[in-house]
Amino acid sequence: MGILYVVATPIGNLEDITLRALRVLGEVSMIAAEDTRTVRKLLSHHEIRAPKIVSYTEQGRARRTPQLLAALSDGDIALVSEAGTPAISDPGVHLVAAAAEAGHDVVPIPGASALAAALSACGLPTRRFHYLGFLPRQPAQRRKLLREASSLPETIVMFESPHRIRAALVDLTEAFGDRRVAVCREMTKLHEEIYRGTLSEAQERFSEPRGEFTLVVEGAGVGGPPRDAPAVDVDEELRALRLQGVRAREAVRQVTDRSGVPRSRVYARWLALTGDAHEAGDA
Repeated sequence: MGILYVVATPIGNLEDITLRALRVLGEVSMIAAEDTRTVRKLLSHHEIRAPKIVSYTEQGRARRTPQLLAALSDGDIALVSEAGTPAISDPGVHLVAAAAEAGHDVVPIPGASALAAALSACGLPTRRFHYLGFLPRQPAQRRKLLREASSLPETIVMFESPHRIRAALVDLTEAFGDRRVAVCREMTKLHEEIYRGTLSEAQERFSEPRGEFTLVVEGAGVGGPPRDAPAVDVDEELRALRLQGVRAREAVRQVTDRSGVPRSRVYARWLALTGDAHEAGDA
């Protein structure tokens, strides 16, 4: 029976690939890739004659998985992600599970990983960490996830796109408080940047960001709410208090105490929700 090789590929710099990975990519009968263009560029750079390459995406995996399982009966296949290590926040996890269930050997070929790279350079505790993956696209879902994660004591790692990084940093500050963060942008690429500061400082720095982001945020205890504090939806709390006729100063005080979110952030949410600077003047 054929072997499924799970091959880590560069996250940016094409030199960040192991000799073993290059050998395997040149020997397998087929490569299943999340992005066929990326793997063709990699093979060309390293002067490897390309075997048959097929796409394996989230949208096409239901159709492609049975085809690849059938192909494994005739030879070995390499699974590669668009970048980094396959099967981590990646559709390849489905092929790995299916191949293992069908009795095929699944062999990891370790290498580049945005998760490991960010942790190694963040300057925050890394003995234990919690990985959130890609943050949800929808604001309500993102805020819910971050509220749930706000009491975790471990360092927290997540991915975000340049289009949503600003909103994500705002939501992180509201949910976590103004904790320390390492913002890792374009890792291993020409314009690599690793910014270390607080969440509020990061909001100012990345007002017009470019590139892909990995965020490493300090766990609960220093800048966030107590570990046993309940998750509080700041916007919902403020709306409810306003409907009760509670004035701005008292509403901001109550929500700050319940949530552990900095008063300035709660006050900013009150202004955004009410749209009335005069009403908020007593806060």
